[in-house]
Amino acid sequence: MRHANVLAGGAVSYPPKLNSALAKLAAAGIRPGNYAPPLHRLLWRAGLILPPPHLASFGFNFIFSAAWFGVGWGALMWFMLWSRAGTPGFAAAGMALLAGALFGLGMAAYYRRGARRFHLPPWSDIEPGQ
Repeated sequence: MRHANVLAGGAVSYPPKLNSALAKLAAAGIRPGNYAPPLHRLLWRAGLILPPPHLASFGFNFIFSAAWFGVGWGALMWFMLWSRAGTPGFAAAGMALLAGALFGLGMAAYYRRGARRFHLPPWSDIEPGQ
């Protein structure tokens, strides 16, 4: 089964459970860029099947968002600002950790609110071919 990926302009082959989840999210009226963010699509294409954010748990969304944002933002800030300003490594790591945690909390709350608003089931309840 193939899921029409509107953002990529073509069809992408995903496992049946993921296709079912994506179809359910599309039927709920959520925009494709919201239920299938670019990082998720990249990981899905690489073969790492993780749940779409609306169907993932609050904890998973928190950890996932906090990790990628904290590392990415921290590295960007280190190379563009902190290393030149002489910021100690532990202080830079602490700021990146805090930024990641705040971003992760915000994203987890956003997706949990969306899941409730659209009455979406958790990932564990999705069956292939639904």
